[in-house]
Amino acid sequence: MRYNKLRISTEATSKLRSIRQRTGVTPNLLCRTAIMLSLEEGPAIAPAPDEGGQEFNAYTLTGEYTGLIAALLRFVEEDEGGASPLSNEDLVARLRAHIHRGVGTLSVRAKSAADLGRLVLAA
Repeated sequence: MRYNKLRISTEATSKLRSIRQRTGVTPNLLCRTAIMLSLEEGPAIAPAPDEGGQEFNAYTLTGEYTGLIAALLRFVEEDEGGASPLSNEDLVARLRAHIHRGVGTLSVRAKSAADLGRLVLAA
């Protein structure tokens, strides 16, 4: 999966601001947590609604874990029946969808930094 910059939805950006105020955790770390929470739920059916929100550089968003996140994304999203692998554009769109869904989950579950810590430990 290759990308230089990734823009998330306006709704996710708004929720990230709120979560950051409650927890003190930076948006890129919140997005990493959101990705993992969403991947646990399975494939992202609905795409992210828009790309009008915050923009992240690739290294800021996924850091040295880009390969790991891409592998997990492929594992969850690609059909085991032998269908052709997802294109790079499709993978990036699915990543955006997982961020959107995961941030929605975080906004409900993480009311404080302690809640965020419990979510990470539970996973």
